Amino acid sequence: FVSLLSSAIIVYRLPWTWKCSKLLMKFIHAGLNTIAMILAIVSMVAVFEFHNAKNIPNMYSLHSWIGLTAVIFYSLQLLLGFAVFLLPFAPVHLRVVLMPIHVYSGLTIFATVIATALMGITEKLIFSLKNPAYSASPPEATLVNCLGLLLVIFGSLILWMASRPHWKRPPAENAKILRPIAATPEGTEVESTMTNSSNADKSDLRINAEAARKQNIKFDEAGQRSTM
Repeated sequence: FVSLLSSAIIVYRLPWTWKCSKLLMKFIHAGLNTIAMILAIVSMVAVFEFHNAKNIPNMYSLHSWIGLTAVIFYSLQLLLGFAVFLLPFAPVHLRVVLMPIHVYSGLTIFATVIATALMGITEKLIFSLKNPAYSASPPEATLVNCLGLLLVIFGSLILWMASRPHWKRPPAENAKILRPIAATPEGTEVESTMTNSSNADKSDLRINAEAARKQNIKFDEAGQRSTM
C-alpha cells in the first residue's frame, strides 16, 4: 500500500515522465491507486477473518481506527478522482477548485498510511515477542525498528518531492516548441510582420525628426535670449 501509493503520488513529479501525454499519466496515476485500493481491501478482509478465527476483538486499537479511516478516505479520494479528473464530464472550473483539495487530501492520506504502518509493526512486536520481550531489544525488535525509521525517511522524501514547486509537471504551453518563421505561409505572417516593421520604422523616424526640430527651436530661442 505504501509503495504503490507513493508511486502514484510522484508519477507526475518525475522529469522523464514529462514528455508523456497528460492523459497517459492520468491513467497510470489512476491505475496505481486502483491496485493499491484493491490490495488494501484484500488485506482488511484477511485481518478480519484472522481475528474472527483466533477470537481476537476487532477495531479496538488506535492502529485499527486510523487504518480503517485511511482506507475509507482513500476510497472516497479514488472515487472523486475518477469522477472529476479522469472522466471528461466535470467542468473545468470544478476541477480547478477541487485540485488543491485533491492534492492535499492525497498527501494527508499517505502520511496517515505511514503512521498506521508504524503503529502496526509496533503492535505486532509487542504481541509477538515474548521471550525475550520487546523491551529487551532482541535482534527482531532492532530490525523492525530500523524498518520503521526507513518508512519515516521514505515518507518524508515522498512528501518533499510532492511539495517542491520545481518538481511539478510543466504546463503544456511551456513544452511546445515555437514554430519557425519558415513554417509560416508565404505572404501572410512574414509579410505582415515586415510591413508592420517598416511602418513602425517610418513612424519612429518621423517622431525623432519632430523631436529634433523642436529641440533646435529651443536651442535657437535660448541663444537669442542669451544674446539679448
